Amino acid sequence: MKPSYLSIQGLVILVGLLFLTLAIGCRAKSSEQRYLLHGIVISVDVTAGNAIISHEEIPGFMGSMTMSFVIKDREGLDQLEAGNRVGATLVVQQDQFWIEKILSIDNQESQDGNDVPNSPFQLPELGTPVPDFTLVNQDGNLIRLHQYRGRPLLLTFIYTRCPLPNYCPLMNDNFTVIRNSLQSDSPFIATTQMLTVSFDPEFDTPEILRSYRTLWTGGSNPSGFNDWEFATGTSEQIKKITTFFGLEYWQEKDEIIHRLQTALIDPNGRIFRLYSGNDWTPEEVLHDLKSQKP
Repeated sequence: MKPSYLSIQGLVILVGLLFLTLAIGCRAKSSEQRYLLHGIVISVDVTAGNAIISHEEIPGFMGSMTMSFVIKDREGLDQLEAGNRVGATLVVQQDQFWIEKILSIDNQESQDGNDVPNSPFQLPELGTPVPDFTLVNQDGNLIRLHQYRGRPLLLTFIYTRCPLPNYCPLMNDNFTVIRNSLQSDSPFIATTQMLTVSFDPEFDTPEILRSYRTLWTGGSNPSGFNDWEFATGTSEQIKKITTFFGLEYWQEKDEIIHRLQTALIDPNGRIFRLYSGNDWTPEEVLHDLKSQKP
């Protein structure tokens, strides 16, 4: 006799709860942890105030699971339906966990209207011309993206206070590997530009970014100019550039919940490749970079 779908689903949820309980236990020393959760809604129980969600891996916390979550965003819960793709904040506090600040990716609107981009997953198509965004670099100098025309531009987004090692610090690690590899080909590194943009302009001032850049580069400029710049801008400027590249982020107390987005822009100022998330490798980018050698 085959087990029913519901019994299988119940077992999967039970296993998921067990893993989450173990994960919470391992982090009991911290009063509260927040993670970005993405997944598909399996079912919704409005009366009980929870939903069963099959979620993706939560980097730095747990693998992909199908499990039940308490939903504290009541307005968001009322609008959830089975089959919705969602993004949300998972809050873990000692032996409790719940979901808040739900973003329905299908509806592409924030359920509480609080600092969440309206269309965070609308990625630009390959070949799309990149607008001439204006930013300020680590030296306080005005920069425009069109000034890098004529050489490939590798661009990523971070914020310096990011606490997750496989998020922003990993982007810096990858850029460091790429930069070190390019140094073995001096003519090539002189025609390649890397740019790291902070989406935390209130904290990441040019002074902060200058110190941060020194931390990752040692202050060296082997090509004789800033081959790897760090930049930020006004809140409006940052919103424009992150929206164009489809970067999702929002403020949660002292942290910024965010996804990752890296782009390779060709010498003509068009998007050659997008690297979403954190599973891309420096080797992939180096291969694509060398194909763009002017």
